[in-house]
Amino acid sequence: MDALTHFLLTAAITFIGCSIAMPLILWLGRIIGLYAVVQERRSQVYILFGKVIGTIDEPGLHFLPAKLGLSALLVNWLGKCQTVDLRLDQTYLRSQAVNSEEGAPMGIGIWYEMFVSDPVAFLFKNTDPRGSLSANVSNSTVRCLSNLPLAKMLIDRHIMSDTVRSEVTPKSHDWGFKLGSVYIRKVHFRDAMMIKQIESKVVNRLRQVTSAIKQDGANQVSVITSTAEKTAAVELAKAAAVRPEIVGNALRDISNDPDVAQAVFDVLEAQKIVNGKATVTLMPASGGGLLADLLAAQQTRGGATPPPVKG
Repeated sequence: MDALTHFLLTAAITFIGCSIAMPLILWLGRIIGLYAVVQERRSQVYILFGKVIGTIDEPGLHFLPAKLGLSALLVNWLGKCQTVDLRLDQTYLRSQAVNSEEGAPMGIGIWYEMFVSDPVAFLFKNTDPRGSLSANVSNSTVRCLSNLPLAKMLIDRHIMSDTVRSEVTPKSHDWGFKLGSVYIRKVHFRDAMMIKQIESKVVNRLRQVTSAIKQDGANQVSVITSTAEKTAAVELAKAAAVRPEIVGNALRDISNDPDVAQAVFDVLEAQKIVNGKATVTLMPASGGGLLADLLAAQQTRGGATPPPVKG
């Protein structure tokens, strides 16, 4: 029973020490200035009596007296610690006003990256380093890219980006900022009237090209149609010229046999009768006289007056 009590007492003390005492000791050590924890891509600048006594930019746990000396015990009470973000940041400047060599008002959108390279200079050499860098990039863009030919301004964006970056980098580094990538993302016209005029010219040009294409197609179709009609007319003329000779030769061959010729002419005559619009009434050979008169009278009353044909 004594062993169990000893075990429970030890467990309770350990629990209290781990959950309450240890965090309290660490908090007191941080307040006193014994240690500091620096996060990834952060820098801590320690200032005592208006003077920078140390900078820590390596992430991890640091023993401050080894870094700052005995001043570490006073910096949290009589000084201050400022944390500077060293992570990469991005900014986009829209429609920077420039003029081309031809006098066209253009707008340039420029995107750039930057990060803090010197935390002390970032804090004390410029009250607004981000605004100053933005103004520096804007001024460099206008100064370096103004009076460029319009065609070059619309095409050579990589060259213009390198020009702006080389102009800005030395000055920005003095303020604790280091400029990263710079890229011209957009080049556009700023004058609305000029944009409308360009659109009107492009539309008119497209209409002219479309009309020319349509006219060329119509001309080619006309040429093909005319050629086809000419060829067909020539062939039809040849056929019309050859037809009488073919028919004459056929009739000559038929006329050599009287029976065949008579049969052909009978067939042709019957075909003409069938193709005609005359009414044909067939009667028996012995049905003449009164029957023929009655049929003729009936046809006369119906409006048709062809003579009956006996068969």
